[in-house]
Amino acid sequence: MNTKILFRTLIFFFLCFAKVNAQEVLTIEDAMKIALENNFEIKIAKNNSKISDTNVTIGNAGMLPTATASITDNNSVTNSSQTRQDGTSTSLNNAKNNSLNYGVSLGWTVFDGMKMFAKLDQLKELQKLGDSELKRTVLVKIGQVNSAYYDLVQQQQQLAALDTTIVISKQRLTLAQNRFSIGKASKLEVLNAQVDLNSDQVALLRQKESYANGKILLNQYLARDPKINFTVTKHVTVDNKLVLVDLMDLAQKQNPALESQIINKRIAELQLKQVKADRYPIINLTSGYNFNENQSSLGFTSSSSSKGFNYGFNASINVFDGLNQHRNEKVAKLQIENSQIAIEQQNMILNTQLSTAFQTYLTNLELINLEEDNVVIAKQNLDITLDKFRIGTITTLDFRTAQLNYVNAKVRYSNAQYEAKLSEIALKELAGNINF
Repeated sequence: MNTKILFRTLIFFFLCFAKVNAQEVLTIEDAMKIALENNFEIKIAKNNSKISDTNVTIGNAGMLPTATASITDNNSVTNSSQTRQDGTSTSLNNAKNNSLNYGVSLGWTVFDGMKMFAKLDQLKELQKLGDSELKRTVLVKIGQVNSAYYDLVQQQQQLAALDTTIVISKQRLTLAQNRFSIGKASKLEVLNAQVDLNSDQVALLRQKESYANGKILLNQYLARDPKINFTVTKHVTVDNKLVLVDLMDLAQKQNPALESQIINKRIAELQLKQVKADRYPIINLTSGYNFNENQSSLGFTSSSSSKGFNYGFNASINVFDGLNQHRNEKVAKLQIENSQIAIEQQNMILNTQLSTAFQTYLTNLELINLEEDNVVIAKQNLDITLDKFRIGTITTLDFRTAQLNYVNAKVRYSNAQYEAKLSEIALKELAGNINF
């Protein structure tokens, strides 16, 4: 008999072990790594950054010559007649005419008021803008992954709290039933205990639903199958050593939104350089090789051909264009002024966001300590109340109140940790300093 019991026990533990290990234990580091590799918006941002990189070439800036090859072959069949100066005439039906031209032409702009160099610098700034947008996308998505992940940790803690209260409610129901069976309690006490147990079980089911939906959302951020099951770590670790001045200094250097505005101003300045370049002459070198061949059934010349090189240059300068040059330069200067205003505005927005988020962060840190103390007090109160309930010295209402106080304290403590973590993530995202 002992052997059978031991065998069944081993099977039970094996099944439990297999069930636990069937779920992947997903760490926040692994979640961020998966998101960087799989997230669709990050992939699109990476490709857009690569497009900006690809566009940075001297050819795209107009510094290289262009070569064009062409061929033209024209054929016709006509009825033709000719009358010469001496009065004689000639005619021919179905006269065939052929013309063949082919060649290669070369063009090279050797001077355009330095516009091509400003264009190349502008392409480089656009490349930096693409990198900044990629960084912004990564920060936002990694922030979402962190928020969704720690929301699951919070919900997991709340599940544990609800599991605990259900155990207590079951103990209360058992005690009520025992007391009723020996005539020390009324049926009403048993019914109240059953109703409270049912309420706790409903709350647990709702929490399980929320937890399952949270997993689906995190899987979405990780761009993987929503049915993938996993567990998260049990605790939330909050960085409680953030300093507002340090965060503001980092934000001035690393915040993608501010960085983009600074780059936009540089792009506007380079646009002004290109506009001013139109005041200078444009000089182009030209060259080419051409072959021409013509055949005609009627006329003084039945066939002709030519081939050879050609070369030269052309120059042009804007003398007067209806004052459009002056207007374009004025508009470009206003764009630079707008870019500077946008930088100042972004600075103000950034400092405001950092200041308010930091104040929320400090409040949440204080709440963590307060709610942690509340959990300890509520647990002590529940233990004392449970002992008194067992010996029948307090009412079921007092017991239920102590039970709910403990559960609510656990939930508030979990929420405080989660809110503090969200504040930390928000501050680091604004500072451009999320570690991944």
